[in-house]
Amino acid sequence: MDAQGRGRADDIDPADQWVLNPNTGEYELRPPPSAPQSGVPRPRRGTPPGGRARTAPGRDRETPGRSREAPGTDVPGPRRRRTGPPEPVPGRRRGRTKPQKSKAKKILLWTGGTMAFVLVGVSAAAYAYLKHLEGNVNTTDIGSAGKSSFSKDDAFNILIIGTDKRTGAGNEGYGDSGSVGHADTTLLLHVAKDRTNATVMSIPRDLIVDIPDCETVQSDGSKEIVPGTQGVRFNTSLGQGGRDPGCTMRTVEENTGIEPDHFMMADFNAVKTLTTAVEGVPVCLAKDVDDPDSHLKLSEGEHTLQGEQALAFLRTRHSFGNQGDLDRIKVQQQFLGSLMRKMSSGDTLTSPTKLVNLAEAATKALTVDTGIGKVSTLKDVALELKKVPTKNISFTTVPVDDNPAETVKATVVVRPGAGQELFDAIINDVSLTAVKEKEKKAKDKEKAAEDARLKGSRSAASDIRVNIYNGGAEAGSAQETLNWLQNDEGVLKSSQLGNADETLSRTTLEYSPDQADQARKLADLMGLSGSALKPGESELNSQGLPAIVLTLGKDFKGAGVSMTAPTKAPEVEKSTADKTVCAS
Repeated sequence: MDAQGRGRADDIDPADQWVLNPNTGEYELRPPPSAPQSGVPRPRRGTPPGGRARTAPGRDRETPGRSREAPGTDVPGPRRRRTGPPEPVPGRRRGRTKPQKSKAKKILLWTGGTMAFVLVGVSAAAYAYLKHLEGNVNTTDIGSAGKSSFSKDDAFNILIIGTDKRTGAGNEGYGDSGSVGHADTTLLLHVAKDRTNATVMSIPRDLIVDIPDCETVQSDGSKEIVPGTQGVRFNTSLGQGGRDPGCTMRTVEENTGIEPDHFMMADFNAVKTLTTAVEGVPVCLAKDVDDPDSHLKLSEGEHTLQGEQALAFLRTRHSFGNQGDLDRIKVQQQFLGSLMRKMSSGDTLTSPTKLVNLAEAATKALTVDTGIGKVSTLKDVALELKKVPTKNISFTTVPVDDNPAETVKATVVVRPGAGQELFDAIINDVSLTAVKEKEKKAKDKEKAAEDARLKGSRSAASDIRVNIYNGGAEAGSAQETLNWLQNDEGVLKSSQLGNADETLSRTTLEYSPDQADQARKLADLMGLSGSALKPGESELNSQGLPAIVLTLGKDFKGAGVSMTAPTKAPEVEKSTADKTVCAS
């Protein structure tokens, strides 16, 4: 038997010798022609040696109107194998019919097609459900009060507002049914850039603040300015006079220097639906509670609260501590810490039913700004927060004192010194808890490099040549700084040149190497840290002499106010989300 008969001619795959004859629609064995041997022509397959070609019964030797063609001219030849050596096939294969796909291949093709169909169906369903959730979310256009988008790469501040508006079934009996919806409970959530820690700062509703003028966006797209007021309760920053959550955000920035990026607002119904969606939040009581105002009646010990009971627990003001708002804030913080632990627990995250219920409840319960109004963005916010270990989520409250202007103590004011220290820590991304040693060492190393820029000689104040620009501070800050430097500090060779080309979040001081001693002296006068110093090039002043460049950023607090960023956490009362505390 020759190689062709064994199906091993050259590099031909035996299976590929079966080709489709377009004239008959059937597969036929078509081996490639072999080289002639001894000059004797090889008979065609199917033709007896020395005889004429057989004609199949019932088939004409020549079809009228069709020209006789050489055998195989209208049938494709066998395909060459593209890669790999030929596989030996034992023996002659007789009577071979059309090759059949293996059962495994058939199953694979069927499964692949089915899976593709299923995936398309699931994707369509997921898209439809996503659009359904999108329809649940309520959004408020707050104009320029917040950021237009959410960044997963930066630190972020979200203002969480609990309003006392009595809308929704079952809420009319809580008293003050005509409330316009004040900022009854307000927390600023700060998540660090490296996601190692987060701070939740409660702002007392009775804190005396200045509320700035506020631009609100009306339902028809027009804009209306709500006039600001001075020396009023913080909770009136929402609802009063038509103020929206953007006004509350502006009030926080005005009085703390912390700029909220986004807001989330929840009403009474939100508390009930969210706590029910997670099947209750565990709480611990150090004593029996019976509060007729909030309708809370619980025995000492541990309880799991949801719905109306959870709302009553958060609303009670007469059951704990001195029965004031500050002690209620502590209880609310303990509840939120427990809620965080519950939401991050395995049985919640791995249960499809709980996750769906939570998604439905959260999207229906919350009102947010348009910057985070998409479900996909809310998911991103949640995932970024989930990166923070609960042991490094700190709860604290704005340090306050009783309002000295009142005989009957009903309101509070920010405690001098301690309040600003806490605000500065949040602005500068300083954790209130101990973070990983590795991150701490990296920050210490960075600070050492910054401090090195402050080491060296100082010039006299009268030798400093400086050009001052406003790069994001309040209007008039450059002129105010010029007056202070010239009149109080003796920096007479100074000029203010208006607004900078760009807005900066942090104040900078750029100088050339030969003016380092002037830069260090000016940094001392202004209380600038080493991170503010930027070695580079100076520019010419109005006399044509080289001058260092001072650009006031958003962090500028006023002429003569130190701008040194804190490097350690302030001493404030705090708790962490990983600890269970019994409310007393």
